[in-house]
Amino acid sequence: MTDDGGSSGRLRREIGVLPPGDIRNCLAALADEEKLMTELFQYRFRAGDGLMGHSFGNLFLTAMSEITGDLEQAIAASSKVLAVRGQVLPATLSDMRLWAELSDGRRIEGESSITDARGSIVRMGCTPADPPALPKALKAIREANLIIIGPGSLYTSIIPNLLVPEIAEAIAESQSPCIYVCNIMTQEGETQGYSVGDHIRAIDRACGKKLFEAVLVQKQVPSARALIRYAQENSNPVPLDRDVVGRLGRRIILANIIEEDEHTGLVRHNAYALARVLFRWYTRVQGL
Repeated sequence: MTDDGGSSGRLRREIGVLPPGDIRNCLAALADEEKLMTELFQYRFRAGDGLMGHSFGNLFLTAMSEITGDLEQAIAASSKVLAVRGQVLPATLSDMRLWAELSDGRRIEGESSITDARGSIVRMGCTPADPPALPKALKAIREANLIIIGPGSLYTSIIPNLLVPEIAEAIAESQSPCIYVCNIMTQEGETQGYSVGDHIRAIDRACGKKLFEAVLVQKQVPSARALIRYAQENSNPVPLDRDVVGRLGRRIILANIIEEDEHTGLVRHNAYALARVLFRWYTRVQGL
């Protein structure tokens, strides 16, 4: 709900809707409909006055919000169209704006501007300061058997959800196991130079409480080709500082959970490998 760049940012500024981009990606990822429907939802217009750069899914969600009356109903209706498995729930329906204070004293407003500032983030918050949580999201957290945080951009994808006080409180109060999936690579403008411990400290600092008891970390370093590719973007593998993570009271789960695109060299989490590791960890923790 803090996205203010690209197609979502344009719709937010021009029409006044809540940003649909991240919701669209979640719906597409969980869609059980035929591949063509998912591709249509993710299609981005390459030409046309006013259309270029917009994704069809963003326009669809915007139209559905107008028809149904709010984004929550639009998500539910879109989920039926795409035969989504599970639920996609925003943390809040408030019009959130991110801000960040950098180590050089600058205060940056807006999610896209924070990354573009290329600074070291020391503090982050949002306006309004205490946005109310979506009740269904709180209910889902309270009923969850397992809570997984991440992966994703630390300051502009993960932490914004935890800036909703009721969301962080619900996770902290849950008796179910909670694990943080750490990013494989650092991200310029957000986490350059960060270790695993730095990621954990940033989350703890943002919500003022300990939310998870374990952290999942990639075991092997990516290939030399991937390292060269990412070095050009001032990005490198997130190093594991075991002593710091231990002092922060987290258990470390090491596993090989990446896949590399042989053409682009992009590194991503392998969904199936990640799911297997998470399921094994959950069964051990629960004594199943």
